[in-house]
Amino acid sequence: MNTPEAKEGKPDPSADNTRQDLIAGAILFAAALLFVANGSKAMGQVIAMFGGFGAGVEQILTIAVLLNAALIIFGYRRYRDLQAEVAHRAAAEERARSLAAVDPLTNFYNRRSLQERGRALIAQAHAHGQSVAVMLLDLDHFKTVNDIYGHEAGDVVLKIVAERISLILPGDAIAARLGGDEFACACILDAGRAETAEHIAEDIVAALTRPIVHGNNDLVISTSLGIVRSDRDGDEIDSLLRRADIAMYAAKKAGRNRHAWFAPAMEEELQRRNAIEAGMRGGIAAGEFVPYYEPQVDLATGDLLGFEMLARWESPTLGLVLPDQFIPIAEESGMISAMSLHIMRRAFTDARNWDSALSLSVNISPSQLRDPWLSQKILKLLLETGFPASRLEIEITESCLFENLELAKTIVQSLKNQGIRVALDDFGTGYSSLAHLRALPLDRIKIDRSFVTAMGESRESAAIVNAIARLGESLGLPVIAEGVETLAIETQLLGLGLAKGQGWHFGKPMTIEQTRKMLAERNMLSARDAPKPKISLSAEARSRSAG
Repeated sequence: MNTPEAKEGKPDPSADNTRQDLIAGAILFAAALLFVANGSKAMGQVIAMFGGFGAGVEQILTIAVLLNAALIIFGYRRYRDLQAEVAHRAAAEERARSLAAVDPLTNFYNRRSLQERGRALIAQAHAHGQSVAVMLLDLDHFKTVNDIYGHEAGDVVLKIVAERISLILPGDAIAARLGGDEFACACILDAGRAETAEHIAEDIVAALTRPIVHGNNDLVISTSLGIVRSDRDGDEIDSLLRRADIAMYAAKKAGRNRHAWFAPAMEEELQRRNAIEAGMRGGIAAGEFVPYYEPQVDLATGDLLGFEMLARWESPTLGLVLPDQFIPIAEESGMISAMSLHIMRRAFTDARNWDSALSLSVNISPSQLRDPWLSQKILKLLLETGFPASRLEIEITESCLFENLELAKTIVQSLKNQGIRVALDDFGTGYSSLAHLRALPLDRIKIDRSFVTAMGESRESAAIVNAIARLGESLGLPVIAEGVETLAIETQLLGLGLAKGQGWHFGKPMTIEQTRKMLAERNMLSARDAPKPKISLSAEARSRSAG
């Protein structure tokens, strides 16, 4: 593979130069002494010689020869010094150019060098009827390595990743580290040989899944990789890198640890994503993000027990946007906390006017659970809105437990100290162990809807739901099932001993207006929020009022 190598600097010759300057100076000084010592006599002889009075030519020649020798040696040394200085400066400039072109950690090219050499590689390939494949890869969960094992371990990972990539790429390929844990490669493809890039991508993905040994630890990572071709996706290196980046994110979205070829539909999706992100920034301040409420009921009696708050975005330009479209973007862009707190404030304000027996469940994203001040922020909202902590249930997902279990335990305990209940959401989809369930002071387990909705058609799903119900029973944790969409599923859940459920069988998520109407019909609004009764005045009363 064509990778740069930083050149070693040559030893500084200044010490030798100083010593040789002293020698030349000593010879010159000795010649000057001889000239002075013989000064008057020699000058007289010179005058006598040119004046026709006779001369001592031997002495004059001796002094002249010594002076010339000293001057020649001195001049030669200065010439050598200048040569050495020029060479030294040239080497320093070369080192500076090399450092400007190379990533010092991996010895790969940097982004600027990749752009320069990528343009040359594309021109070379097209001149011979070939194309160039550009691959951009990003390490999956590299931040976790830095957070858990430190940045030294992260540097080791980056070096070994570069070594493994170098062993796979063909000799004429170029490789670069673009920054952080992002790398790019470019190699020439023969016409009609796209499978070459496919094989290279597969080999890179496979190579980077092998554990990396650091001390006593095996560091396990993976990579998501995007591929483009210059004969199909553009011939400018910048546009190829951008489209490879789009394909890389498509690989991440598809599950990570894989590669994906760029397709125009990906770019359209990215444009929509960018439009969503841009709209979200103003939408939070404009109050466009609102809570919807999904009923939670007693499976045995059908009584309404509470609601789960679900986020919706009522965008004036995009229409009603569902959470699976904007929640991932909010997490990636860092807007999830502000958005979630904004919606919670509105939900707490709504729910304080419901019947005091009704609870409110609120989901917390994994990124929010990294915030050590989360419980204080929620408590502040409760105090400001007047919603009782005892009626609030916070739902966390299984994935939250693996990023920082100790922090999760601290936050959960802090919430419970305020009287807030905590449930484990989407149970069965992750890797929770009994140790995790025992480590956290949970109040409830929530079975993921994917198992519940498939109970009628899948014996395996029914068995999983039954196992979770028995697990909750043995741990003393109530279990709630989400995704109850038919009477048949409700009947099955009742047979398994589950007491609480939610899903479209009991009602779809509703706006606050729809929720208030339903509660009013059931007489489950507080007195101050209940609809005012319509009073019909008699004719006599109206006349007294008029008088």
